[in-house]
Amino acid sequence: MNAPLITLENIGFDYPTHPVLSNVNFTLNAGERVALLGENGAGKSTLLQIIVGLHKTTTGNIVAFGQPRQSETDFREVRAKAGLLFQDAEDQLFCPTVLEDVMFGPLNLGKDETEAKAIAEETLQSLGMAQYAQRITHKLSGGEKRMISLATVLAMQPEVLLMDEPTNGLDEKAEKRLLDHLETLPLAMIFVSHDRKLVERLSTRAVMIQDGTLVEGVMHSHPHVHTHSHMHIHAAGLDAGHEHDSNTPQHNHSHGETAVRD
Repeated sequence: MNAPLITLENIGFDYPTHPVLSNVNFTLNAGERVALLGENGAGKSTLLQIIVGLHKTTTGNIVAFGQPRQSETDFREVRAKAGLLFQDAEDQLFCPTVLEDVMFGPLNLGKDETEAKAIAEETLQSLGMAQYAQRITHKLSGGEKRMISLATVLAMQPEVLLMDEPTNGLDEKAEKRLLDHLETLPLAMIFVSHDRKLVERLSTRAVMIQDGTLVEGVMHSHPHVHTHSHMHIHAAGLDAGHEHDSNTPQHNHSHGETAVRD
């Protein structure tokens, strides 16, 4: 069996004013798409940033891509393999044009300008954003900046994708395009979202930060009165409301549903 891509062992983290995480254990395996849930302020964004070394833990160990990670040098390699989409697009975009922003990652990884440009253009095309290549980045709308931010991450061709509220600011059409694309990617993913539709469609399992620690989603079956195949998430930190077609014929069946127990 292949080794996990990322393992967190007894992770703790405190901000100067308050503790955030305590005794967090987590494993990400190849092909998994894990929804990271929890209330606002629970530490979800912090945990993603810990994985790539942007915060130094107070306790515990991180093993990523087969190696223990402690120093800044260790985490530089992690950041080359695990792309992080920040919650705020303004934290990700800093070049004058869209193409330059998307080229930056490949150039930083040692690609020459011709190859970096080809990767950037292909990435923008895959997200339906090719026409934005020469646009001035700071003049884009919030939703457009969100998609370009994702392009900057995907252009680095990561092995793991970490996303913090990836659908923030997207209209329905852009969100569908994003989800359609993410579903085709073979990458392992961890993503934070309060968007129930995104979580149920994209995730293969869910975990929740609760009182500073991580609680694994629990699969269970129960009679249900409609037919569908996607995952159900019933946990705090998700938008309320989950609707199904009332015209669907009623019949009972066992249905794998993910919940997080209190």
